[in-house]
Amino acid sequence: MGPEHGRVEATVRGVVQGVGFRWHARQIARSLGLRGYVRNRHDRTVQVVAEGNERSLREFLSYLETGPSSAVVESVDAKWFPGTGEFTDFEVRF
Repeated sequence: MGPEHGRVEATVRGVVQGVGFRWHARQIARSLGLRGYVRNRHDRTVQVVAEGNERSLREFLSYLETGPSSAVVESVDAKWFPGTGEFTDFEVRF
């Protein structure tokens, strides 16, 4: 875990539940070597917590702004933090 290891916590708003958003996010995150999780929230947003290198995290955020073709993303509110190393994989949480 080098100095480039960071953490992004994001809230995705729009038509992002019931459209395969979490499963696509997991696939993209895993392909980028990121660790963390994605889950639906009761307020109809999607919460994402991802850790990895900054370049991969920025690429992942770019994906989140679009989502799968069935989604309509209105906004992505992302906050950056130092990585914690607490995750071993990227998963969908319920």
